[in-house]
Amino acid sequence: MSALSISTVVGVVGAGTMGAGIAQVAAAAGHPVLLFDAWEGAAVNGRERIGKGLAKLVERGKMSQADVEQLMGRILVCDDLSELADAGLVVEAVVEDLQVKRDLFARLEKITEDDAILATNTSSISVTLIASPLARPERFAGMHFFNPAPVMKLVEVVSGLATADDVAQTLYATAGAWGKVPVHASSTPGFIVNRVARPFYAEALRLFEERVATPATIDALITQCGGFRMGPFALMDMIGHDVNYSVTKSVFDAYYQDPRFRPSITQLELVNAGWLGRKSGRGFFDYSEGAGRPSAATLAVLENAGCFEQSPISAAPVKLDGVLFSLTDGRPARERAEAEGMPTVLYDLMLDSGKAPRIGFTASDEVPDKIIDCFVATLQNNGKAVTRLKDWPGLVVMRTVAMLANEAFEAVMHGVSDEAGIDAAMKFGVNYPLGPVEWARQIGLDHVLGVLDVLYKATGDARYRASYMLRTLCGVTQR
Repeated sequence: MSALSISTVVGVVGAGTMGAGIAQVAAAAGHPVLLFDAWEGAAVNGRERIGKGLAKLVERGKMSQADVEQLMGRILVCDDLSELADAGLVVEAVVEDLQVKRDLFARLEKITEDDAILATNTSSISVTLIASPLARPERFAGMHFFNPAPVMKLVEVVSGLATADDVAQTLYATAGAWGKVPVHASSTPGFIVNRVARPFYAEALRLFEERVATPATIDALITQCGGFRMGPFALMDMIGHDVNYSVTKSVFDAYYQDPRFRPSITQLELVNAGWLGRKSGRGFFDYSEGAGRPSAATLAVLENAGCFEQSPISAAPVKLDGVLFSLTDGRPARERAEAEGMPTVLYDLMLDSGKAPRIGFTASDEVPDKIIDCFVATLQNNGKAVTRLKDWPGLVVMRTVAMLANEAFEAVMHGVSDEAGIDAAMKFGVNYPLGPVEWARQIGLDHVLGVLDVLYKATGDARYRASYMLRTLCGVTQR
């Protein structure tokens, strides 16, 4: 199915940040765009914001003034919804309220031609539910952009139960023609990103609640070892804890209180206190003027300690001076030492062990101090900051990635999207360094399954139950 031709008129309803951004994207692709907002003056203001944003691009040499004028000339403000009658595609970006959206699309369906495509930018409401009262629900789908729409690459093309395949394919092709990375998704709570991303926040909160490490230390490990652009605590502070908690709770409720999506009491307490993050001046971190950011736990540089001649970090476990050095398989070091019959040092997952600027590790009690000093000095001489962690199942990065991968496989099994779509969504929607499925395959599916089974056995918490699809791929249906 081909994309809509650039002569197709695109209507955008809602001229806030998201709606204006979508209008800019469509106009940049060459479409005539009709921008409408029910609030008096809002569409004019939205168009003006687009112009101001583009002017900054001209100042930085990213666009020419002529190109800006052409783009702006394709965006027309409408005073009445009826002026969208000629639109072949209408994208809605209004308040997240089911009845408001239903009322809007009921009006749009009467105004537009029968073959027009109507799309919602909703991030949380069922596409099927919005479309159910329509006379032509097959012409309706989700077209979920990410904020800011002109910058973020991902578009989730969401099919409700009634959405026609050709409509979803047309939107997919159109988003691609607009320079976006489209992925198909079915209308399930959270779609792809808001569902699969829940463990990124949830595991960080659990690790903090279990006193494995401080927020600053967990953020440092996630970014410097795992390669994520932002740590979960800094990201929650940026999003706002009221928003992040609300999304988590809505997904939790939508899945009938599935333990995998259980909200955090710690985050609820932040909301109760009004510590919402950057916008309130305080969250997990203090953003008031002059406040310093806490540092990650980092071992002091050992200048006189000896170093190993052989690297203790390897694709396979290494035995040096009677001590086992290995990537965590989920078991605490004390359990691994008992099973291996020798003292054990376990290190956390790294996106790239050669380039990672930090490493987290733990050790069983029997490891001599001089061996730990030698291990630490060897890493420090290779330019790494070193964090010693509590001897805890899964450590930090491995536990987080295993849970992300588990949710990704669960989503694939439920037909939310395919493996490639989920990986693309997480890389281009929330800037993950690797897609969770791709990352799990790189680690080894058996290894990931083992980590999850250790976490489940250690905690007895159903949130850690492994996806049946992951078990099937590993050839293990019982454990």
